[in-house]
Amino acid sequence: MTDAHLRARGDGDGSKRDLTYPPLPQALVVPVYDNHTHMEIADGGDGALDYREHLDRASSVGVRGVVQVGTDLATSEWSAAIAAREPRVLAAVALHPNEAPVLHDQGLLDEHLAGIERLAALPRVRAIGETGLDFFRTGEDGRDAQIRSFEEHIRIAKEHDLALTIHDRDAHDAVVEVLDRVGAPEKTVFHCFSGGPDLARLCAERGWFMSFAGTVTFKNAENLREALRVAPRHLVMIETDAPFLTPTPFRGRPNAPYLIPITLRSMADTLGTDASMLAAQIASTTELVYGAWDAEPVTVDE
Repeated sequence: MTDAHLRARGDGDGSKRDLTYPPLPQALVVPVYDNHTHMEIADGGDGALDYREHLDRASSVGVRGVVQVGTDLATSEWSAAIAAREPRVLAAVALHPNEAPVLHDQGLLDEHLAGIERLAALPRVRAIGETGLDFFRTGEDGRDAQIRSFEEHIRIAKEHDLALTIHDRDAHDAVVEVLDRVGAPEKTVFHCFSGGPDLARLCAERGWFMSFAGTVTFKNAENLREALRVAPRHLVMIETDAPFLTPTPFRGRPNAPYLIPITLRSMADTLGTDASMLAAQIASTTELVYGAWDAEPVTVDE
């Protein structure tokens, strides 16, 4: 297995971004976890950080571990392999909902789902995700494949007693319908929570976890901040979704796990609470969802 990035971040709109990484923030007094990151994606141009550099910077500011998340079979295999040898990493494995229609059309969906189930049995794989529904990028003709893939990921999570990491973009009602109809795993996490207070209340009623990313710091994201205020504190987690969604004031620049303290302090301000108290609560919740980072030994990296 190679340590190299599997792909690079695309800018999409062709605009020029500042590719320099933001400075290190003030370290947290109470450490916390980044429960959703993509270290396999290179960002920052020639200054792209490899996973060890990401983790070392994170450790220096009080981010004690990350969940490295796959979005297809190749990135899921990479995530599981890194987790197997790095004590600061646990893995989540899945086919992203936008991958499902493509794989279906190629006749490969079942084969790749079987690969995800194989990885789910590994001891440092602690979640199935990111899976769910994305009606922003996938049209009507691909929704059946997305739903079928989502249902299979739910089955895998329940059969292996793993957390489920939800990708939900422009599909709140449909995601909830599938979870209610099929039966959500005991530990279900809405990654990069994007709903408002109504969805937060619904998640609270069902005991689903809500993970907030750098978007909660954006000036135009009052709806997210209101959802954070509504969410029960014991169901709240934090993430970067790096290299995307860099928090204010560095929006647009490369994101990384070491920037978690910026988002956490912003969340604490929104909630009118102490950052250390919030960090302690989030760390406890994160360990409840994924288990302890040191519960399974890592292999020696030859």
